[in-house]
Amino acid sequence: MLYFEDFTPGRRFDYRPIAIRAADIIAFASEFDPQPMHLDEEAGRRSILGGLSASGWHTSAIGMRMMIDAFLGRSASQGSPGIDFMDWKKPVLAGDVLSGFSLVMESRPSTSRAGIGFVKFRSELTNQRREAVAVSEASIIIRRRDGGMRP
Repeated sequence: MLYFEDFTPGRRFDYRPIAIRAADIIAFASEFDPQPMHLDEEAGRRSILGGLSASGWHTSAIGMRMMIDAFLGRSASQGSPGIDFMDWKKPVLAGDVLSGFSLVMESRPSTSRAGIGFVKFRSELTNQRREAVAVSEASIIIRRRDGGMRP
């Protein structure tokens, strides 16, 4: 289990690659973002995106899954107070293979609750050409190993 104390500035968590399948793009878009370029290959080719493309929200959800698998799923995470920013840099197309990382930018104990701290991450997803497709910064609330108690 990873606790607040394990998230020191500069620590990097690499993501395992994930292949993006057309069927997954269409399934996500059908439920959450039913725009033509996310539902139909031909409509995607006619768009400025150049092919069947994942919704930015889908890309963000994939990034969240990658983060869970890389470290968050084995941490004492208590959720997030929000995202500072999310930039979708390039389209994610069917057939792309995404990888990436989360980097600890800063960590600070809570001043109002002894048992938790805030860890700020910069996360980046890249495609198989090592082009950034999504970049974000967000903080996560993580329990402290000692509950914030000091001897």
